[in-house]
Amino acid sequence: MLSIRKIAFLAICASLFLAVNSSFGQEFIVSDNCTSILVGKKASADGSTMTSHTCDSGSDRTWVNIVPHQKHPAGSMCPVYVEPKRAKFPNDPDVVEKGKIPQVAETYAYINTAYPVMNEYQLAIGESTFGGKREMQSDNGMIDCPELYRLVLERTKTCREAIRLIDELTKEYGYNDAGEIFTFADPQETWYFEILGPGKGKKGAVWAAVRIPDDEVGVSANASRIRTLNLKDPENYMASDNVFSLAQELGFWDPNSGQPFEFCYAYADRTSLMCRRREWRVLSLLAPSLKLDANAENYPMSVKPEKKVSMQDMFDLFRDYYQETPFDMTSGMTSVDKDGKVVKSTVATPFLAGDMRKLLKINYERTIACPFTTYLQITQSRSWLPDAIGGVVWLGYDNAATTPHTPFYCGNTTMPESYMIDGRRQFNRGSAWWAYRQVSQLCKIRYQPMSKDVEVVWKEIESKALSNQSTFESEVLEVYKANPKKAKEMLTKYSNDLAESAVARYWKLVDELWGKYTNSF
Repeated sequence: MLSIRKIAFLAICASLFLAVNSSFGQEFIVSDNCTSILVGKKASADGSTMTSHTCDSGSDRTWVNIVPHQKHPAGSMCPVYVEPKRAKFPNDPDVVEKGKIPQVAETYAYINTAYPVMNEYQLAIGESTFGGKREMQSDNGMIDCPELYRLVLERTKTCREAIRLIDELTKEYGYNDAGEIFTFADPQETWYFEILGPGKGKKGAVWAAVRIPDDEVGVSANASRIRTLNLKDPENYMASDNVFSLAQELGFWDPNSGQPFEFCYAYADRTSLMCRRREWRVLSLLAPSLKLDANAENYPMSVKPEKKVSMQDMFDLFRDYYQETPFDMTSGMTSVDKDGKVVKSTVATPFLAGDMRKLLKINYERTIACPFTTYLQITQSRSWLPDAIGGVVWLGYDNAATTPHTPFYCGNTTMPESYMIDGRRQFNRGSAWWAYRQVSQLCKIRYQPMSKDVEVVWKEIESKALSNQSTFESEVLEVYKANPKKAKEMLTKYSNDLAESAVARYWKLVDELWGKYTNSF
């Protein structure tokens, strides 16, 4: 039994986990900092495709802006930057240029943040780092993961076009990052894509991609998931030309061994239970009758959900911390009430910092909801609507368990001013991120009652946005038919007003929580 006194002091934030795991002399870059869920159009409640990304990092930027559609002079060059996600604000002049590639005649508008999200043609991307074998990372490439995101959204309209462009760019200029997962969605398809460098001193990349069936849902949680590849079926599988030969060259796979080639074992590993358990949880919640083993090494790439997945279901998945399972870290945090009954302590929280977990001897579980999330995006791409209206990014700041999500359309022309101010490094009341960050951190004082008070607020904000969506979009659609420019103005105002209203409500909530919970003895 854990007393209230012991749990009363909680750490303010958790740090990004990055470690190197050695197994039989093989070094792996192990990452534990993002979750992405992909939904096919026949698996969703409304026919939209979805992708998503929790940017679970203590270092990435918190600002979001919209980069406009642009035309470029013939012969112009496009700068490629080093770690553009570290920009302090939009168009930060201090970002470092790695090199230049030829510019295209036109680049598409897109919603931009640490990892660019969705472009004006409803092409959306989610992300999850898996690292892979350390020797795969190249020191001879120009383009890293966030820059590939940008270039893809600027230059392509579909998942397949995006994958082909990545192949072209990395062959020509090289990929210099660790192993990454891109979860693509366009209005028709969803694709799961993994990429690594070709090895030290080499230029290029090795990659593989699997299409998620239209009636299924897939998940990515920082572990390589692609196993066998059927490249005779290009409708559902794609891969780089060197996908088999590079593994042979590096001694990672012997075709004469009798063992099938498996991408995730050739170039990475599946040892991390922190990654695999998030996969298990998402797939189990969507298809409980499969009775998946929480300790298994591998799961299906995707599953058919037992009910169609709504946007509310997506919110719920990202708020999950293994409630009602043996892996719920709050289950052992109990106290005795006035009637002598053992009850869950009012300060029991699934978001304890490492030093407190060690003190209280609580086994760590890396849950889907995360205390060091920078932002969460969930996208909708809808083929039956004009692109400007059909593409939506539902955006939430900080821990998904305590934050609301509001919609931004890919036809929007600007973000709210408070969303374009970075707040990661120091407190800034002008930054929207800090309104949500303050609430999530305050909840650690007495998580059980405080999170319920916060739930009332985020439910009200989200319910309003969800219930108004259809009516508002019908109105905008009629305007769009006659005047697309005016419709985009309507989309922008609607999104920004909702977001600013939510931020104002959370600043008020900060004061309410301070008043209610720090004035009792």
